[in-house]
Amino acid sequence: MSSKVLEILNAKEAYQCWLQYKKIEDGRQYDEYASICLNLAVVGDSVILNSALQELIQAVTSMFDKEPLITNYADPDSSIILGTYQDINLTDYGVDASIMDRLNEEGYLLQTVNNGKRDCLLLVGKSDKGTLYATHHLLRLIQTGEAINDLTIVESPRNQIRMLNQWDNMDGSVERGYSGNSIFFDNNQITTDLERIKDYARLLSSVGINAISINNVNVWQVETNLITSKLLPEVANIADTFRRYGIKTFLSINFASPIELGDLTTADPLDQDVKKWWKDKVKEIYAHIPDFGGFVVKADSEHRPGPFSYDRDHADGSNMLAEALQPFDGIVVWRCFVYNCMQDWRDRSTDRARAAYDHFKPLDGKFHDNVILQVKNGPMDFQVREPISPMIGAMENTNQILEFQIAQEYLGQQKDLAFLIPMWKEVLDFDTYAKGEGSTVTAIVDGSLYDYKFSGIAAVSNIGNDINWTGNTLAQANLYGYGRLIWNPNLTAEEIAGEWVLATFGSDSTVLENITSMLLDSREIYENYTTPLGIGWMVNPNHHYGPNVDGYEYSRWGTYHFADRNGIGVDRTIETGTGYAGQYFSPNKKVYNSLEECPDELLLFFHHVPYTHKLKSGETVIQHYYNTHFKGVEQVENLIVKWTMLEDKIDEFRFNNVLDRLKMQLANAKEWRDQVNTYFYRKSGIADEKNRTIY
Repeated sequence: MSSKVLEILNAKEAYQCWLQYKKIEDGRQYDEYASICLNLAVVGDSVILNSALQELIQAVTSMFDKEPLITNYADPDSSIILGTYQDINLTDYGVDASIMDRLNEEGYLLQTVNNGKRDCLLLVGKSDKGTLYATHHLLRLIQTGEAINDLTIVESPRNQIRMLNQWDNMDGSVERGYSGNSIFFDNNQITTDLERIKDYARLLSSVGINAISINNVNVWQVETNLITSKLLPEVANIADTFRRYGIKTFLSINFASPIELGDLTTADPLDQDVKKWWKDKVKEIYAHIPDFGGFVVKADSEHRPGPFSYDRDHADGSNMLAEALQPFDGIVVWRCFVYNCMQDWRDRSTDRARAAYDHFKPLDGKFHDNVILQVKNGPMDFQVREPISPMIGAMENTNQILEFQIAQEYLGQQKDLAFLIPMWKEVLDFDTYAKGEGSTVTAIVDGSLYDYKFSGIAAVSNIGNDINWTGNTLAQANLYGYGRLIWNPNLTAEEIAGEWVLATFGSDSTVLENITSMLLDSREIYENYTTPLGIGWMVNPNHHYGPNVDGYEYSRWGTYHFADRNGIGVDRTIETGTGYAGQYFSPNKKVYNSLEECPDELLLFFHHVPYTHKLKSGETVIQHYYNTHFKGVEQVENLIVKWTMLEDKIDEFRFNNVLDRLKMQLANAKEWRDQVNTYFYRKSGIADEKNRTIY
């Protein structure tokens, strides 16, 4: 037996994440569920339907310790019937078939019906993908202990595109990866371990993910070759695996590929030879991957090539690719993370926060309808607290997709606990007022506010080849929660956390209570001991973990917080600052621009204030910094206490994995507390009112 197999066996629960399908020990639940789950029938035939059936078989065999019978769907003993509504005549079971009219193509029906002999459960999708999602919905109900003997559930995903962006490099590394190396690439080769990719596809389909780009948005020389005939057959093997679980494969591409691959001397998007090159290349890709999703593109940012090199704009660049993809129904996902990383931050007229809006807003309406602009949730870079990007909703005539980051680049890198769902809920619930009150981010990215042709949400993945996928076992909750939230943004953070804990750790009440509370409190805890009041950054350059109050890659241009002996914060007001606040719709524009109205949690993002400025809580800014940094350390100590209480209730691997991470977090929190408090004590000369030790 290989060491890899032994490792998986020793950490079986960690590897399986929330798809453990533990044996049901409760006798009453066992009898109720078994009466429904042990006779399965599938109607129709497709690779996705087969995946749904195999998932049911695997789950039922594990939970009931016996294999289900697979019967003909006409058999009156069938207790679960799964298929699409094209193949299952709902009226035969007394169900109004028009119910399917209100579903989109990935929607489904779970309904208890009587087949003339017995009650049975229909799992009927609008398409085979819908049937797969219905299967996972049923299994989720069982794992969380819900009744399934009288169901009527009609559900569709709220967002059309539900995507993951891998930041994997072909050398096997993962940019901003905190969970080991890539599961897709190693030593500049494409992996042949399709079993692990299949397991990843199962995890993603269980929470409704339907698209993935498998390589880093920063496409270097080796990765440029992914679109060549040498590597496309191997990319196709990966795409085949994802296809079986309803997931389309995308590739991040190098805008300068015509040059990098040695065919042309220019990548000018208006050059006819360049246009032809891309059209030929796209035909080649679709010959290998008939349902290829399209391209993800990072251009003209952080030294990546783009249309600016040829005095063209981003509409020119993206439209050229869109024209090549259009005959195959492919799309271009064009990232709006475009800014001059060499700009002088000391120049108040130059504000990185403004960059995306300034670059793209004037181009609204100039993009082809198979171009989607991908916009980070905040204007900077996935900080622990920043305002919603004013780009979201600003372009009425251009498809938009929102970008989150599941990988905790600036939130503890999966060493420190940070459950991101509450933060994402804040983003989705935010009212932009783009078309008046009620213009929430949810309504923009689901396409309903502006009737976008393409819309949805993407996120940077947090997985690697660590045995538990995410380094910190508790970070699995962010991947799970991302999928569940973008499927249904109405779910609460509490509901999502509870689902994940029950499916992952079982139904013990202490386990459920402690881990749920740890998750829900964690983002605020992390914010307390790092960068409260919206100032952001203050991290070590390059690797972005741990405090460095004046640190950032481009620190030669000054700091982001503009702290001096008198005060701290960035003036982004219309009258005296960078004018960034003016990019928002009213009344948000007025609120952020006003020192009196600006929410305290974003105060230092929008305003430069004296250390003695009083917050709405009555605390001064400097005292708030002292208090939160001391409090944050105490809160991490309490996390350790809560986790230690579970030692006899959780397997050794996962218990020790999380405990080790919490100890790292405590050391990190103390370092943040001491460095930040010391820095601002020395900068301001103002002592802590509580006379605590500041070095």
